[in-house]
Amino acid sequence: MLGAIIGDIIGSPYEFGAEKTKDFPLLLPGCRPTDDSVMTIAVACACVEANCRDEYEFKNTLVEKMRELGRQYPDAGYGDLFYEWLMEDDAPHYGSSGNGSAMRVSPVAWVAQTLDEALRLARWSSEVSHNHPDGVCGAQTVAAAVYLAITGASKEEICEYIQDNFYDLDFTLDDIRPGYRHDMTCAGSVPQAIVCFLESEDYEDAVRNAISLGGDGDTQAAIAGAIAEAFYGIPDDLQEDALAYVDDTLRDYIDMCMWDLHDER
Repeated sequence: MLGAIIGDIIGSPYEFGAEKTKDFPLLLPGCRPTDDSVMTIAVACACVEANCRDEYEFKNTLVEKMRELGRQYPDAGYGDLFYEWLMEDDAPHYGSSGNGSAMRVSPVAWVAQTLDEALRLARWSSEVSHNHPDGVCGAQTVAAAVYLAITGASKEEICEYIQDNFYDLDFTLDDIRPGYRHDMTCAGSVPQAIVCFLESEDYEDAVRNAISLGGDGDTQAAIAGAIAEAFYGIPDDLQEDALAYVDDTLRDYIDMCMWDLHDER
């Protein structure tokens, strides 16, 4: 979870693209947690408060937490349709295939006891809003990668699983970087974020890879960062520096959820 939040904060100045380079200041004065962080925290809250084996309870708790936090942070940068969904009490899912389902999903991998459970929770977490098959696919891909990293899988094993079950990853960042553009769909951003992790040397390198693509920088950094946290961990000094951009309310949510999520492990 923290890997997604810190990736989002670092990537926040680059949401709509950046210089296609890894050489940039890691944290700028304008950095902030965006909708990616707020919704990741909402998923974490649902994971620790709901019965994760009960679809009805999990989904209802998740929707309650997403709307509770979303309304506290209405200017976090939501898409128009998702913003409407947040603000309307009875709004149904709306068939989105956007990457919002993938950027928020990482906490389910920390609470899941098996890969199948991580995939099930990822599907449920997506379906409350992003119930298009592509939205579900993006969420399950990220949850699977995070879960496999948590449980000690190698990069080769993570890559093989994703290629066998979700996306083609037969490309390099150098191949795609020159022509890659901002893409908010799961199909157009999640595989690229996965490769950002696969080609990385450590947590920071994964996030720099994601932003260097010049696409949906904060979301792809959140996704790559979520997997990188599970695989490498995050340096203590980077955690401290990045979380200085988080207000006390969100920090309280983070502290509570981190304790309970990691206690599951």
